[in-house]
Amino acid sequence: MEQPIGVIDSGVGGLTVAVELMRQLPNEKLIYLGDTIRCPYGPRPKEQVKRYTWQMVHYLLEKNIKMLIVACNTATAYTLRELQSTLSIPVIGVIEPGARAAIKNSKNKQIGVIGTEGTIKSEAYPHTLRTIDQSIVVDGLACPSFVPMIESGVLSGPEAEEIVSKTLKPFKNQKNIDTLILGCTHYPIIKDLIQKEMGSHIQVISSGEETAREASLILAYHRSLEQGNRSPVHEFYTTGDTEKFRHVANRWFEEPIQVLNYVSLDPIQSSAN
Repeated sequence: MEQPIGVIDSGVGGLTVAVELMRQLPNEKLIYLGDTIRCPYGPRPKEQVKRYTWQMVHYLLEKNIKMLIVACNTATAYTLRELQSTLSIPVIGVIEPGARAAIKNSKNKQIGVIGTEGTIKSEAYPHTLRTIDQSIVVDGLACPSFVPMIESGVLSGPEAEEIVSKTLKPFKNQKNIDTLILGCTHYPIIKDLIQKEMGSHIQVISSGEETAREASLILAYHRSLEQGNRSPVHEFYTTGDTEKFRHVANRWFEEPIQVLNYVSLDPIQSSAN
């Protein structure tokens, strides 16, 4: 029986990881759950983020997933180790793959990280980067306005440009960093705006490609990759407005999503939409 890969995020940001999973693992079915009604997770207390994350995990475990991808940097920072030690299936976060990609791309070992307040406060990226290479210099910047902007569907135009410019101003003046990690899976949706603001000399790194590569390696190791030419129908769930979710998803994916359902996690209820 076909077992899907589960992907969780605080909202639509994890779709940037999902699209890479679809590209690199075209035979695998994904079940994606975005907690858009309670997004963003960044400003929330650690224990609350952990509780919300576990609610999403329990929902997907009922779907008989064979792997869990935590496509939210804040949830990764606060819950990854606990999930990995508790669950019997492989669990992947997005921080370590993003850190490895940044180190691979950086020439001068000076790396910037932008993310939610929770991710920056956790210092998960500096810790991970320096675990790999102690000589790395890391600067972090919280960008609390980005996720609400993206979740509301403001992805381009003057308003988006102004928010990005104002938010990144402290980093733009830092002449030393040559690599910028998008430490939130929402941010690749506005990667072009961020790249334009930071300048073409800065390497902008998102963790989606590296995370998908890691998922592929782990599934191959466990001999649980789907074989043959399949055309899986992916399932998407959101705790918020399905039309807003569909609007962002359809702009990000090459083809419109076919299955989108509303779900309430507290208490857990669902209905097709």
